[in-house]
Amino acid sequence: MNPKAIVKEIGSITQKVISLGLSVDQNFPQIKRNQDGSEVVGWGDTNNISIALKNVSYGEIYDELEKNRLFNFKFIDGALIQIMYTFDKDGLLSHRLAFFPSHNLESYQNDPELYTKEDLYADILSKSIVPVPIRFDFNRSEDLYIDVEHAKSHVTLGQYKNCRIPVLGPLSPASFIDFLLRNFYSTIHKSFSINLENAIKFDRKISIQEERILHLNMN
Repeated sequence: MNPKAIVKEIGSITQKVISLGLSVDQNFPQIKRNQDGSEVVGWGDTNNISIALKNVSYGEIYDELEKNRLFNFKFIDGALIQIMYTFDKDGLLSHRLAFFPSHNLESYQNDPELYTKEDLYADILSKSIVPVPIRFDFNRSEDLYIDVEHAKSHVTLGQYKNCRIPVLGPLSPASFIDFLLRNFYSTIHKSFSINLENAIKFDRKISIQEERILHLNMN
C-alpha cells in the first residue's frame, strides 16, 4: 500500500460524490512530503486541523474548518468530510477520517429549494436530526497504544475525549464514505452506492482483548 493508491481511490470517490450532486465544494487529494520523509495524503494545507481537538464549542470548530476549507468535501447539507493518511517507509502510519455535520441544520431543512432532487435528500431534511461528529482514527505507534483503552484503530463519536470504540483495522477511503452514505444518506446510497469491490484493504490491527468488547468489525 502506498500514498498514490490512496490518492487514486480518493480521486475516484471525489468524482463520484460530485456526480451525485452531493458535494457542493471539494478539495482534490494531494501528497505532501514532510521533512522526516513521511508523506501525507490530504486536501492541501492541513496545518490547522488541531482546532477539532480543542476544548471549544462544536460550532466554533465547524466554523473554523469551513472558513479555512479544511475538508475533502462539503456535502449539500453542510457536512464536512476529512480524509487524511500518513505513510512512512514502513507503510501506513496513521489516518484521520472525519465527519463534521453542520451545527445548524435548520437553514438546510427549512429551504427545500436547496435540493434539486428532494426525494434523494429525505434523510437530511428531517427536523428531528441531531448532528453528531464521527472520527475514525488509526495510529500504529506503540507509544500511543494502550490495549482496549486506546486501540490503534478506533472510532470517536460526538467529540467525547475518551470515546474510543475499537475498530478491526484501518479503513479505506471507499469504506469510510460508504459507511457515511449507508447510515446517514441512505436514500442516496440505495440509488448510487459506492463500489467497494476494488477498495483498498488493510490488515487487522485489533487485539484479542479489544475483540472481546463491543467493537466495529469493518475495515
